[in-house]
Amino acid sequence: MEKLPSDKVIINNPADIIIIVGYFITVISVGIWSMFRTNRGTVGGYFLAGRTMTWWPVGASLFASNIGSGHFVGLAGTGAASGIAVGGFEWNALFIVLLLGWLFVPVYLTAGVITMPQYLKKRFGGTRISLYLSIISLFLYIFTKISVDMFSGAVFIQQALGWNIYVAVIALLLITALYTVTGGLAALMYTDTVQTFVIIAGAFVLTGFSFAEVGGYSALLTKYSSAVPRNFSSQNPQRYNISPHCYNPRQDAFSLLRDSTTGDLPWPGVLFGIAIVGGWYWCTDQVIVQRCLAARNLTHVKAGCIMCGYLKLLPMFLMVFPGMISRVLYPDEVGCVVPEECKRVCGTEVGCSNIAYPKLVVSIMPNGLRGLMLAVMLAALMSSLASIFNSSSTLFTMDIWTRIRPQASEHELIIIGRVWVLCIVAISICWIPVVQAAQSGQLFDYIQSVSSYLAPPIASVFLLAVFVKRVNETGAFWGLVGGLVMGLCRMLPEFWYGTGSCIFPSDCPSLVCGIHYLHFAIILFFCTSVLVLLVSYCTEPIKDQHLHRLVFSLRHSKEERKDLDWEQEERRRRARREAAERMRKNSTDAVAEDEKKSGVWRLVGWFCGRGSSPGPEQEVPEAPEQLPDISEDPVNKYTVDANALIMMAVAVFMWGYYA
Repeated sequence: MEKLPSDKVIINNPADIIIIVGYFITVISVGIWSMFRTNRGTVGGYFLAGRTMTWWPVGASLFASNIGSGHFVGLAGTGAASGIAVGGFEWNALFIVLLLGWLFVPVYLTAGVITMPQYLKKRFGGTRISLYLSIISLFLYIFTKISVDMFSGAVFIQQALGWNIYVAVIALLLITALYTVTGGLAALMYTDTVQTFVIIAGAFVLTGFSFAEVGGYSALLTKYSSAVPRNFSSQNPQRYNISPHCYNPRQDAFSLLRDSTTGDLPWPGVLFGIAIVGGWYWCTDQVIVQRCLAARNLTHVKAGCIMCGYLKLLPMFLMVFPGMISRVLYPDEVGCVVPEECKRVCGTEVGCSNIAYPKLVVSIMPNGLRGLMLAVMLAALMSSLASIFNSSSTLFTMDIWTRIRPQASEHELIIIGRVWVLCIVAISICWIPVVQAAQSGQLFDYIQSVSSYLAPPIASVFLLAVFVKRVNETGAFWGLVGGLVMGLCRMLPEFWYGTGSCIFPSDCPSLVCGIHYLHFAIILFFCTSVLVLLVSYCTEPIKDQHLHRLVFSLRHSKEERKDLDWEQEERRRRARREAAERMRKNSTDAVAEDEKKSGVWRLVGWFCGRGSSPGPEQEVPEAPEQLPDISEDPVNKYTVDANALIMMAVAVFMWGYYA
């Protein structure tokens, strides 16, 4: 990225620096404290925080895992460019998190699974669906979530500090990986909770300063429509011309629901397309579901989902409106339209709306508070990255590594999980130059469009797997493959031709790229669902004895389930038993060797989670599996149900007010 102009505000005063350093020391201390407190020496302890979390860390962690610096930069940037419609992505989640807590998690809990591919393996048998899902999830993690978060963190750090982008991102990744690798999920849960409160407090403070600066909400309503840059004449008329609609704010900027043909976010897409992509993200994504599976019981899951829903009301006011205010206050930078001018301001020709939020922070926050906001942004980045590191290491070890080495011991799985985190860090650092080059004008559009091409088939298969008993492995597999082919037929040409900008439209044929990505998500979802049902009804059904507690209608069943993947599980158990047997034979020698080892080696062993488990003796795979309990105390159940209804009423009111 380009060197910053010298008039930038750089964070170099003692107040800001003390706050940033103090904040990071606090976060790492919490990680180390939780490391001593929880059992990290078992797979359940490292990956699921021992299933002891109460509702408030679950709710805070759901929100913090979801809100990364991609949200601060992306939501504010799209808000600056086109108004409040992008808030629909956030407010749609209020309904989707209720589906997660009330319909999906009860099934995942009774199925007794740790990862989502594991659920599909139990539900359908075979290995090809779970392998497909593991690989596509890892692909999505690395190339949409991690790259987007790193890019947006880099935009912010550059605006604020003028640091070299590589130094900043590598330092952040290393700190994040350090506390993910040492503390496991428990550290993430506790630090997420701390960071959620800091993120919300810091964003509230900035929102207050922003509205004070612009003159209040009514002033924003009147001033936004006239937030036009001073320079909008082409510097190279042979190459391009600039039409007024490229720099004038949209007339429908304050409407959530926009025209279905001319709107940049058309209303059918906002109501249904976002719900489909949201269903994939909130109900089937490893990062999110893992938070719920770590809860103490089902009531805590539901209460955590409600808390997360209320928190999701905030981004519209804490990110989208400040983004619009940033355009009002700095129309020449945030609203720039002349490519040469934009290149000078933020290093990319297609527009600088992505700098809306960082620009506000470095320009209007007083000393000390500016440091707090930087710490908040870095916290959001770390929290989001840490969630992805932890969840993708779970996916890799439980779904891919156990396939390569079925005899892997519990201890080996934990070490492989940690090594995989380090591999992802390395891939992410190598990916930074690609992220820098792919600075699409609107970051949030990039995230949502990629999700719209790849996620609907997964959402469709999970929905049908949980609610339709008749769906079988053949139907689900061919539905996923058909959906992937359809999605790639749209995604690859769009990346090949480029999405274009207002001044330089894309050459992609309108037959392929002319349909809005949210409308495409709806079509893709229905085509996949029809294909899954069609193939399933033409092939053998799965018998009920294989489906007890794996589908919603049989979630309370007490009958014994014969898992479709029992033979693989049996082989894996046998291999692990043999490995444990071998380890037991060698354990006496190991104990003697351990006593000879220096303190440094013991420290390394403790760092890798060895100290907390007595080795092979801890694993008792033969213990009969007790049925998972999803019963709820009636008083608590009615309390959370009533709260869910209140939250839905609030959501409907907000949608109606801004529609």
